[in-house]
Amino acid sequence: MAIPANEIDLARYLEHSLLHPAATAAQVKECCEAAVQFDFPAVCLYPTAIKTARDYLHQRPIQICSVVGFPAGAHTTATKLYEAQEAVENGATELDVMLNLALVKMGESEKLYQEVAQIVELTKVPIKGILETALLTDTEKRLAAEICLDAGVSYLKTSTGWFGGATVADVKLLHGITKGRIGIKAAGGIKTVDQAIALIQAGATRLGTSRSIKIMQEREQASDNPTW
Repeated sequence: MAIPANEIDLARYLEHSLLHPAATAAQVKECCEAAVQFDFPAVCLYPTAIKTARDYLHQRPIQICSVVGFPAGAHTTATKLYEAQEAVENGATELDVMLNLALVKMGESEKLYQEVAQIVELTKVPIKGILETALLTDTEKRLAAEICLDAGVSYLKTSTGWFGGATVADVKLLHGITKGRIGIKAAGGIKTVDQAIALIQAGATRLGTSRSIKIMQEREQASDNPTW
């Protein structure tokens, strides 16, 4: 049964993202400040921003998520392992790992499993496997999701936002596969309260978006006269 809209605490779902290639250290700090202000569970940043976030968020409960193999996933396993380990050493407490979609398309299940499982084992932090659902058929989404489950990821993530965003249909599909065993992070194109609520009601447990502040402001402004 879907959570009633008026019972959803949006802030606890929003993973505040800053994945612009030209983001400055000052913007990284602003991202972290917003996470503190609104009590978001996490920030999501490029590897070069992790130390800045770590220094600002020192001893705060906010998770620092870095990306690996982002956004294409077409890196060698050795490169992804190095990137993942370095991010953790620099202060990342979660990792969003882009899957090698060519392996999914070719049905190379064992190779994909080995890559993801090695990252899980090496880093010992929660891993979110990015499926890039806009580029996969439903059959391929199921295959990638099952491999990620077997490899020990903590979340399935729908998208990078570079090739299309999260949809309610995809979140429902992934929720049907995971059955609550792991989390689902919807990401890409989430800009409004209505979108956020629909994705949560479909089964998302995290929402990755750069519009977190605007979503919270929209929710607060409408709180006296809710329409959802």
